[in-house]
Amino acid sequence: MSVSRMPALFLSHGAPPLVDDTRWVSELRAWSGDLPRPSAILIVSAHWESAPLTIGSTDPTVPLTYDFGGFPERYYRARYDAPGAVDLAAQVAALMPDGQAVHHDTDRRLDHGAYVPLTVMYPEAQIPVLQVSLPTLDPEKLLDLGRRLRPLRDQGVLIIGSGFTTHGLPFLRDPRPDAPAPTWSKEYDSWAAERFAAGDVESLVRFRTEAPGMPYAHPTVEHWSPLFVALGASDDPEQQGQQIIDGFWMGLSKRSLQLS
Repeated sequence: MSVSRMPALFLSHGAPPLVDDTRWVSELRAWSGDLPRPSAILIVSAHWESAPLTIGSTDPTVPLTYDFGGFPERYYRARYDAPGAVDLAAQVAALMPDGQAVHHDTDRRLDHGAYVPLTVMYPEAQIPVLQVSLPTLDPEKLLDLGRRLRPLRDQGVLIIGSGFTTHGLPFLRDPRPDAPAPTWSKEYDSWAAERFAAGDVESLVRFRTEAPGMPYAHPTVEHWSPLFVALGASDDPEQQGQQIIDGFWMGLSKRSLQLS
């Protein structure tokens, strides 16, 4: 069976209630419907920082990681029993530099930054999925990690960096999904759209000092960091990516990017 070369994605993944947002669900489903079918999915989520690089469980019976609190009980009953990507885990380890330690966590599978968007994009849960940790928040090192993972795209592996274009949760004052976006979120989103369109990786790397809306848009930076894995996995990080999703949810920017 022929395998299609896959793009790399940066997506804003949402909290568990994403699955109740009709518009966002339709946007994510349309996106996955336009992609070739992956042979496997490799995902890096903002919600798992662990150094050195840590490969999650390939056992589909390991429970999901419900790494959130204060939500209705039904969100803690979510399931996503996708096959474990055993071969992919071995390939990821082999792509790391000689002498660099790679850990395996057999007790940790998918957190909500991984499974929530996948339940919408690939609800049948038939594609093998592997999550690996963010081993650092240094953009340059994450770009290098993405470059090392790039050859997997030729084998039909969909590489996803799952974060959020803005994530200033401490500064939100209106919890409604359709709440107006704060000025800092709109300014950061506009800047990100311009930098994505220009392929301006240098500015994206320097977001802490160059982006308007900081530090409110990212008081901690883990939700922006998966972008750099996706950029590194692309053929040319300075190419213009396709901005597939835009708009706001709870005032946070949903802007999401597809890279060839």
